[in-house]
Amino acid sequence: MNTITKIVVLLSLCFMSSQMNAQDTLKIADNQFQIDKLELLKEAIKNEEREYLKVEVEAINQRLEKGEITETEAEDLKKEAAKKRALNIENRLAIIDNKIALMRRNGTTNYDANETKNAFSISIGEGYRGIKIRSNKKLPKYDTRTTNELLFAIGFNNALIDGESFSDSPYKLGGSGFVELGWNWKTRILKNSNFMRVKYGFSFQWNKLNPKDDQYFVQNGDVTTLEEFSTELRKSEFRVTNLVFPVYLEFGPSRKLERDTHIRYINNNKFKFGIGGYAGFNIGTQQKLRYKEDGENVKQKTRKDFNTSDFVYGLGAYVGIGEISLYAKYDLNPMFKDQAVDQNNLSLGLRFDL
Repeated sequence: MNTITKIVVLLSLCFMSSQMNAQDTLKIADNQFQIDKLELLKEAIKNEEREYLKVEVEAINQRLEKGEITETEAEDLKKEAAKKRALNIENRLAIIDNKIALMRRNGTTNYDANETKNAFSISIGEGYRGIKIRSNKKLPKYDTRTTNELLFAIGFNNALIDGESFSDSPYKLGGSGFVELGWNWKTRILKNSNFMRVKYGFSFQWNKLNPKDDQYFVQNGDVTTLEEFSTELRKSEFRVTNLVFPVYLEFGPSRKLERDTHIRYINNNKFKFGIGGYAGFNIGTQQKLRYKEDGENVKQKTRKDFNTSDFVYGLGAYVGIGEISLYAKYDLNPMFKDQAVDQNNLSLGLRFDL
């Protein structure tokens, strides 16, 4: 029994020893692998700093072409940029060399690997062939002429009717409203100035009218009219939904932000004025009625075209400061097609370019 116990203990000790030796071997191999990665990173750091230097030199050359600086000033700026990048390479390589020395001395892989994670991706093929080093940092584009923004607008809605004054409108002023939601791109037109921009994109418009005096819309074939409902209406709402593609010319000053590697034009808290138009399609028409019948509350929704125009187009303008503007739009197309009297939708409210 003692002999068997001794054999088991001996085998266990042998197994544990082999496991420990295997772990030590793995640690040594992993430590060497991390050191090799850091050696490769040193070359990648040099390449990255050279790329940044190219961007800075390009920016200096553009300033020279515009006449903002002289040739002598340009040469001095280039020498200064080259000196800065050379010092960056020297300092960053020293950090890597210190990490390698620390790992070799202590035989550990516990080092700050943020630089390899954030700056580069390194892949090593079998037998250390096919080494690829890719920078994850994007160099800034020197001049971005196009930006994008979210459009949101809300306000009052009504209609201009041929032969009637606005004060005689059959639609409630307070209850009728509009909402617009879309996405716009804004492109600078002039090369060296952001005073004039073109703004374009797409928007969904919801134009709502609330008829007065218990009236609602009735479609009889090709004719759509306002008629009085048979009982008191608690709510009468008529809504047209459009998908439009606006184009505006926008004017206003900007603040120029210059850096060594890029320039940007900032419109925050600056005056702006825009004028343009839009065109698109009617994608839905709905009438909603609420009333009481035999003591019961009734909600009635009717979705059909009501002879509304399929193709919509109009003019718009806005004036404001920063992200907020006073906004007006007017549909040139009649709300209802082929009717005896034309009605054109008119909206006024606030516009937010976010």
